[in-house]
Amino acid sequence: VQLQASGGGLVQAGGSLRLSCAASKRTLHNYTVGWFRQTPGKERESIAHIVWPSGSTYVADSVKGRFTISRENARKTVALQMNSLKPEDTALYFCAARGRLDSTYRYWGQGTLVTVSS
Repeated sequence: VQLQASGGGLVQAGGSLRLSCAASKRTLHNYTVGWFRQTPGKERESIAHIVWPSGSTYVADSVKGRFTISRENARKTVALQMNSLKPEDTALYFCAARGRLDSTYRYWGQGTLVTVSS
């Protein structure tokens, strides 16, 4: 499964961006999908995931109330809606997917850069 994250860009603090994670040649319907971010010198941070098949979601405390994860387009993609962005949200954002029998995220996409200016 090849994943592609898109939607990053430059935004002012307080603004919004919507990231999208898509898989080539298939939908993400049967996968648990997570969003992660990383900045130089820091560990990769798990910020949200949506579980298959339950549909339950998790959002990290650092972004709770501002970020929302959801499936869209007949479950072909997974979106991360980011509101009230802060300069500390600046990072390279990745999406990843794992199947029902996978204990860890198996598939990773290239990141999309989010830059929040103050």
